[in-house]
Amino acid sequence: MSLITPDFGLFFWMAVVFLCVLAVLWKKGFPVIINMVNERKAYIDDSLKKAQEATEKLANIQKEGEALLQEAREKQAAMLKEAKATHDEVVAKAEIDAREHAAKLLNDAKAQIEAEKASAIREIRSQVAELSVQIAEKVVRQKLSDDTAQMELIDKLLDDVSVEK
Repeated sequence: MSLITPDFGLFFWMAVVFLCVLAVLWKKGFPVIINMVNERKAYIDDSLKKAQEATEKLANIQKEGEALLQEAREKQAAMLKEAKATHDEVVAKAEIDAREHAAKLLNDAKAQIEAEKASAIREIRSQVAELSVQIAEKVVRQKLSDDTAQMELIDKLLDDVSVEK
């Protein structure tokens, strides 16, 4: 027997064993292997599909997030605008109130000044009148020390009173 050229019997039995193994594999092994390959393919396809869906969901979530951020920015801008308007209103109202208060204080001060002025004028007139009476009394006492001067003064006063009427 030679190693390079096998005997016909060896060749025959090798072919029979090969065909039996091939038949068993064909009947039992290949379907299991093909089934496992198909399941693995289905699992990979399903995983790819889920990954694609996850990618799409992530993109949608990012879009929704950007939309929410934009909406939040718009609300913030509106709130800031409203706050500025309220601030401007409050400042304007405060200015108006301050002006009204200042005008009231000014009017009150003017009224008080006028009242004090009138009071001062009355007091001055009173003092002037009192001083005038005192001066006149002193002057009259000196000039009316004799009867002739008294008579002249009485005549003069009577003439003034009759002229005024």
